[in-house]
Amino acid sequence: MVTRERRIGDTGLMTLFCHPLATLLAALRFLTILPVRWGSRHDERFFAASIFWFPAIGLILGLAAALVCRGLLMLLPVPAATVVALFVPIVLSGGLHLDGLADSGDGLLSARPREQILAIMRDSRIGAMGVIVLLAVLLIRFTALGSLPGFLLFPALILMPLAGRTAILLSMAFLPYAREGGGLGRLFYSPDSRLAATWSCLVLVAATAALTPNFIFQVLAAVVTTALLFGLWCRSKIGGATGDTLGGVSELTETIVVLVLTAL
Repeated sequence: MVTRERRIGDTGLMTLFCHPLATLLAALRFLTILPVRWGSRHDERFFAASIFWFPAIGLILGLAAALVCRGLLMLLPVPAATVVALFVPIVLSGGLHLDGLADSGDGLLSARPREQILAIMRDSRIGAMGVIVLLAVLLIRFTALGSLPGFLLFPALILMPLAGRTAILLSMAFLPYAREGGGLGRLFYSPDSRLAATWSCLVLVAATAALTPNFIFQVLAAVVTTALLFGLWCRSKIGGATGDTLGGVSELTETIVVLVLTAL
């Protein structure tokens, strides 16, 4: 009988080429709440290969936010339209990564030993530090978006979810999985993680070049630096990454990217 770990290790680029639709739908079902049910019972086979679709899902979420914002600007002032657009990717993703950010805040900021940190992060309840981190990230992101000049607002909304998913792949490429045994995040680890991270960086560069070519280096540097620094912190605290920290690095990276665009 083939074990789960062996199936995960065997799943990668070849599976993507052989089953492109199945891997896309697996990524779509995991990263969004869109009601796509076809073939869902086989998703576990395709999770590891589905990471190559993460940048595409990020672009879809970003485009949805930008389109909603553009429509609302015909009816609402900029701050109101911006805050609604800010929540479009969050709603479409079911708050998946914000939940990971909150759990990461509760665990990593608890000043506890490794095993206790992992236990805190597994707890579905949110603590004081998780609430503080969530509020801080959302407030900073909204303020930064509201400070952008008009020509950068839509590019920022499109690039943020893409940057966040790229940071996830960078973290998976260079951090081991921290939990022993099973875990949701482990299902996405594969020998092709570094190739997927490289692919996502290329997509990010191409999208930035198309939307705001003057800031290609700055956006890419913001993503890589955030993923690297947060990853080093996670390695020192828990020895690697978990599903929660992968969600956390996504949300932090989105915030840092829009802050960099604001600063520039």
